[in-house]
Order: sequence, then C-alpha cells, then structure tokens
Amino acid sequence: MKDKFKLIATAAAGIEALVGKELRNLGIDCQVENGRAYFSGDQRTIAQTNLWLRTADRVKIIVGEFQAKTFEELFQGIYALDWADYLPIDANFPVAGKSVRSTLYAVSDVQAITKKAIAKKLQAIYHRPESVPLPETGALYQLEVSILKDKVTITLDTTGDSLFKRGYRISKGGAPIKENMAAAIIMLTNWFPDKPFYDPTCGSGTFCIEAALIGMNIAPGFNRDFACERWDWFEQEVFEKVRDEADAQANYDVELDILGCDVDGRMIEAAKANATEAGLPDVIQFKQMRLQDFKTEKEFGVLVSNPPYGDRLLTEAEVTRLYQDMGEVYRPLTTWSKYILTSDLDFEKKYGARATKKRKLYNGALRVDLYQYWGQRPKR
Repeated sequence: MKDKFKLIATAAAGIEALVGKELRNLGIDCQVENGRAYFSGDQRTIAQTNLWLRTADRVKIIVGEFQAKTFEELFQGIYALDWADYLPIDANFPVAGKSVRSTLYAVSDVQAITKKAIAKKLQAIYHRPESVPLPETGALYQLEVSILKDKVTITLDTTGDSLFKRGYRISKGGAPIKENMAAAIIMLTNWFPDKPFYDPTCGSGTFCIEAALIGMNIAPGFNRDFACERWDWFEQEVFEKVRDEADAQANYDVELDILGCDVDGRMIEAAKANATEAGLPDVIQFKQMRLQDFKTEKEFGVLVSNPPYGDRLLTEAEVTRLYQDMGEVYRPLTTWSKYILTSDLDFEKKYGARATKKRKLYNGALRVDLYQYWGQRPKR
C-alpha cells in the first residue's frame, strides 16, 4: 500500500492562491495553477487538508498521468496503473470525465474505456474471471479521468461531499453563497478577530458563521466526515489524531464582535439555527434590521455583504435603490472597510463611490466582483 501521494486541492477560479496560502500555513509546500494547488503527502496530509482547508472544493489523489491520443493508449495507460494500491475487490468506482483540446474528445467513450481498463486490471489482481462482473457493493471511490491537450490525469476524490458542505447549514435562503466562497472573501478582507465584523444582508448567516470559525480557529471540516474514512486501507486513527489536534488548537474563549442583520425575520431565524448547528449560538449576534437603519460608534470595523443583485431576488429598480442606500449609509463610516459582492457592473455608479480595489470571482457559474472600500487605519 502506498504511503506517499501526489495530491490536488481544487478550487473556484480566482481563489486558488488562497488555497495555496492555506496549504503553506499548514506547512505544506505546493504549486498553484488555475483552479488548483498541487502538493504531496501521506494519509495525515490528506486528513489534515480535508479538515482545515476553508477555501478549497476537494482534495484528490493523482493516481496517474500519461499521454494518450488513441483509445488503445488510453486503455493501456489506465491498465498499467497500480490499482491494487487504491481499490479493493468490492470498490464502487464510478468514473467522471472531461476532455479539453484533446484528440480524444468524446467524454462518454473516455469514461467507458477507463472503467473497462480498471475493471480488467482488478479482475486480474483479484483473480476474478472476466465473465464475472465486479460487485461494486463496497465504499465509494469516485474517480475522474481528465484529458487536457492529450495529457491524461486520473484522480481519486478523498473528500466526498464538497468541502463547502461544512455540515452546519440546515436552513438557507433563496440564493446562499457557498461556505468556502464566503471564507475566501473574508480572507481577502483586512478583518482580524479583534475588529467588529458586520454583514447587513446576512441571509442564512454564512459570512458571520465563517468569520466566527476563522476567529476561533475552528477547523471548517471538524463536524463532518470524508469519503476516504470509509476506505479499508485508510487508517482510522489518522483522522482521530488530526481531529484531536484541531480541537486543541481551537480558541473557544476568544471574544468576537460579529453582527448579522437582515430585513427578513425568517432569515434571521434560519441564521440562528445554522449558528446553533455550528456550535456557535452565543458567539454571533443576529438581528432583524434594515441596512438603512445601521448606526454605530465603533471604529475600524469590517463590513462584508452579498446583497441581492438584479438576477438574484430583487428587481433592477429595487437593487438600484438598495445600492444607493448602501452608499449613503456606509460612506460616512470612514474607518470601516467595506467589501461588497455583486454581479452588477454599474455598482460603483449606484453606490456613489469608486472602489479602492475590485476583484473578479465566481459564485458558482456566475461571474461576480468583490468591490473593496478600504477604511482609514488606526493612528499609531
């Protein structure tokens, strides 16, 4: 059985650098490319990255890489890999696929040939006649065969449900932001746990909950499990040890000033339920309130908002008025930094001020911009 693995952490376009930063903070050297970070490690590394990466989507093992321009080359390349290191006789191993700018462009055929090659290899390894189908009644081993410019990469997903599924969101609104995207946006701000944090359009509370998890140094995957934990060759004590270490590193006593508001009382109740599920019922303050009614004497806070935009819950006229109100209410807060996510290309005009910086991101398939308005710094 292998003790070292080539690994990939996948991410949404635009935030892969954050994944790289997280890996390096864990003491893991990596190479960042579009939508992914490459690294290597052992079973502990797999457990640690699944548990701790806030901004990634998945952690995958690279089973093999090779060139293929014909289906025969694909079959032989897949067959040659050491499948005994990964798949037991009863493995449930569906094969996803994609092909970009490659000679083998028919994805369904690529998947079928990959599946056939793996099955034939497993039958040889476990001395099963080819006439007897493999049972596939065991644990899930989700594979993906990806071909880019005739280079084949086949990966095994260690994560299962995407890492954005922390396990706390039992209630959500009409257009929730993914948890890992919310964490990424917070990490792009200048917020630290000793500063006030405010979300005026909190919906089901994702920004506030992610801020609390960051502020308390709670591993985002602490309350969920992962696909590789059900594999017969993955040592169970590895995850037990990593979880114990994560629990010891959490700062449950830190005092945070986090406020989430929404005009919809149902959303406030949903946010409270989610915070309770996350184990943070007394850490975050949720309040039903219009953003126009926000007043504060606090300074040097950070405001993060994912307000409704034109294709998201409100009409164009309602969105325009909302952005105008945001500008009128928030511009006087000169020591506060504001970070507002929207797909509206005219946001700055409606808000009434040009952003200090603008960053392109993707909320699912939707291109959005994070408009950043930096506040004054405290005098030293």
